[in-house]
Amino acid sequence: MSRLPVIHSFAPVADGTARILILGSMPGAESLRAGQYYAHRRNTFWRIMGDLVGASADIPYVTRTRMLRNSGIALWDVLAACTREGSLDAAIDERSIIANDLLCFLAQHRGITHVFFNGATAERCFARHVQPALETGLLQLQRLPSTSPAHAAMSYAQKLRAWRSILRPLPNKKNNKNK
Repeated sequence: MSRLPVIHSFAPVADGTARILILGSMPGAESLRAGQYYAHRRNTFWRIMGDLVGASADIPYVTRTRMLRNSGIALWDVLAACTREGSLDAAIDERSIIANDLLCFLAQHRGITHVFFNGATAERCFARHVQPALETGLLQLQRLPSTSPAHAAMSYAQKLRAWRSILRPLPNKKNNKNK
């Protein structure tokens, strides 16, 4: 039996102005190859961010991530490392999970008041590996529909409608015109 290699997530996209944190579970194979969050062409994350804050997939990645930071949005993953065959969250070996140090991250980014989970696996891993050590009631937590192409049960319009909730805790900025 061959042993799967350990995969590692990326550094967070964040600065001191972050008001919200969007958490995924672990980058997929295409994202890991590209070294970019949500690099799979059929993942709707950047399309949604384009509609919400102008950070669309057709502009350079560094510009997209800067637009997120300028909008008060931080982006990271719950998992720092794990083993997984392929890209599906269902293939993550639960015994291999190492969580990112989200407690330290949140202590360094005290302006974050809302955490949004990009899908059920991110929410479940956060609840299991992070939330027990958090002071209760300090953060608003909300699961959003996964932007993964594997989550095809919802239309793009339905996902976008749900994802609009990330705009509520953000300051009223010119680039949040779709509020």
